[in-house]
Amino acid sequence: MKEIQEFSQLLVENVEKVIIGKRQAIEQMMVALLCEGHLLLEDVPGTGKTMLARSIAISLGVSFKRLQCTPDLLPNDVTGVSIFDQQQQAFTFLPGPAFSHILLADEINRATPRTQSALLEAMGEGQVTVDGVTRPLERPFFILATQNPIEYEGTFPLPEAQLDRFFMKLSLGYLDEQTENQMLVNLGGRHPIESLTQVVDGRQLPALSQRLYQIHVDETVRAYIVRIVFATRGHKDLILGASPRGSHALYRAVQAYAALQGRDYCLPDDVKLFAPVILGHRCLLHPESALRGTTIQQILKDILISTPLDIGEI
Repeated sequence: MKEIQEFSQLLVENVEKVIIGKRQAIEQMMVALLCEGHLLLEDVPGTGKTMLARSIAISLGVSFKRLQCTPDLLPNDVTGVSIFDQQQQAFTFLPGPAFSHILLADEINRATPRTQSALLEAMGEGQVTVDGVTRPLERPFFILATQNPIEYEGTFPLPEAQLDRFFMKLSLGYLDEQTENQMLVNLGGRHPIESLTQVVDGRQLPALSQRLYQIHVDETVRAYIVRIVFATRGHKDLILGASPRGSHALYRAVQAYAALQGRDYCLPDDVKLFAPVILGHRCLLHPESALRGTTIQQILKDILISTPLDIGEI
C-alpha cells in the first residue's frame, strides 16, 4: 500500500499549498478520488470550492472543465451535441464538459431537474447517451459539484436519487483566525494556484482504485458498518435511512483511508470518521424532527455512540 500512500500524500500536500488549514477535508476528498466516487461540496461562497477542484486537476495533470449551472442550462450543454457538418455531409458529435477527467459543476442546485438528470448516467455508469448513441467517458472521471446552503431562491433541490449518487458530501467551512491571517499573507502576491504544478500521474487512479480491494476489512468492522446503516433505517427521526449504496461507499471509504494511512487493514475509527460524510446526505429527516431542531449529523453522532462494535456488547 506504500504506492497509494505516497501518491496520496504528494497530492494532498500539493493541494494544501492553495487550500490551507483543511487537511482532513482534502484527505477525505482524496478518499473519494481513490474510490472513483463523486463529491458534493455544500458551503457558503468564498471558502475555496472552485480552487479545490482546480488544484486537484493541476496536481493530477488531467483535463478540467467548469460548468456554471443556471436555470436555462440544457442537458446537451452538459453531455454534448451532434451538429450537421456541411463539408462532410454527416453529423459530427461535439463533446460537452462531461468529457473531461474532472468536472466542476458549480451551483448544481441552480440547474433544472432535467439538466441535473443528465449527470446521473455519467455519475453512475461512466458514460453518456446522446441521440441514441452511448459514449464512454475516459477514466478517471470525477465530478465535484457545489451548492450554496444559504441561498435557496431560484434553486432546485437535488432529488434523493441523485444525492445517493454522490459518494461523499463535504463542507470546507470557514478558516480559524490564525489560518485566515496566513491566507492573506499567501495571497499578498501572486495567487498560489498560478505556481502549482503536476506532482502525480492522474491516469494511475483507476489502477490504484483496484488495489484497494486488497485492504483487509475484518468481519467485526464489516458488521459494524452494516449495524450503523441499519440504525439509520430504523431511526424514528428519519423518513429515509442510508441505502445499500451507502453501505458499499462506507466500506470502500475505510479501505481507501487505511491505504492512505499506510495500513493494509481497517479500524473501527475509520468507520466513525467517514460515516457522517458518507451517510449524512443519504438520509432524509422527518419534518417534525427538523422543526424541533434535530439535525441528521446529530442523529448520526448518536448512532455512532450507541451502536456497539461487537454484537456481544449489546
